[in-house]
Amino acid sequence: MTLQFKQSSSKTEPSTPSNPPTLQGNFDHFLYKTPTTETSKQRLHAPIPDIQQQSVPGSIRRKRSVTERGAKHSSPKKRIRTSSGYAPPSKYDHVVNKLKDSLASDLICLFIGLNPGIRTAITGHAYNHPSNLFWRLLHRSGCTPRLCRAEEDGNMPRLYQLGLTNIVSRPTKDGSELSKEEMDLGVAELEAKISSQRPEAVTIVGKSIWESIWRVKHGRNLTKSAFKYGWQDDCEMMGKPRTPDPSWKGAKVFVATTTSGLAATMNLQEKEEIWKRLGEWVEKKRLERAESDVPKIGQEE
Repeated sequence: MTLQFKQSSSKTEPSTPSNPPTLQGNFDHFLYKTPTTETSKQRLHAPIPDIQQQSVPGSIRRKRSVTERGAKHSSPKKRIRTSSGYAPPSKYDHVVNKLKDSLASDLICLFIGLNPGIRTAITGHAYNHPSNLFWRLLHRSGCTPRLCRAEEDGNMPRLYQLGLTNIVSRPTKDGSELSKEEMDLGVAELEAKISSQRPEAVTIVGKSIWESIWRVKHGRNLTKSAFKYGWQDDCEMMGKPRTPDPSWKGAKVFVATTTSGLAATMNLQEKEEIWKRLGEWVEKKRLERAESDVPKIGQEE
């Protein structure tokens, strides 16, 4: 049996080699070969949007504006001074204390501070830290007719019949670095100064100072109910002579607020209200002395 194969009449045309694909070719193929609708044509020929001009949702825009404003107007946080615990004298052995008492006899008032700060000790001028309110309260209360500078501390007896001293002489960063024992030891020296100079009154610049004086005089701690700012009872006079002296019975005691920048228990207005009670008395005494022509001061030390 003979098999016959029928030759196909269709001839296969040789394939034409194609050019390698290019970006332009692909684009032309997509543009002319792909079926398009009216919507796809509009989308194809639409201009490319600017990403930067695209709208941003309101919530994101608000968050961004708040963040940008915060970053633009933000300022470094103010440094807050913090108190520290007890520090032995050796910690500040390198600090040379140049501060001296401003004393004279027959003063209207002698101000008793806690101890010199580091800046005060180095400069030799009382209450010399920028955050300390002493000189401002002294003026606003009426104790001085103008705002004085720390550099004028040595002239206070001559100018306004006011004196300055401290219960502890060694300098520290703040009062918390002192011990109660060394504060109590300073009371006897205070009494001796007051007895020698005989001011009409003494002002205790801070509650803790008065607590030490009370503790030494009464042999017990001052209770919260017994403490009060302002004028103290006559039995609390300081510098009393050991032998009765009809010409001088001691110095009246006024307890004022601390002027330290670390103390935040009272605001400035509350402190001023207490200090003004002292200022009124000082102004009255200064006027009385001027009218009676009583010698304002004795020999300065």
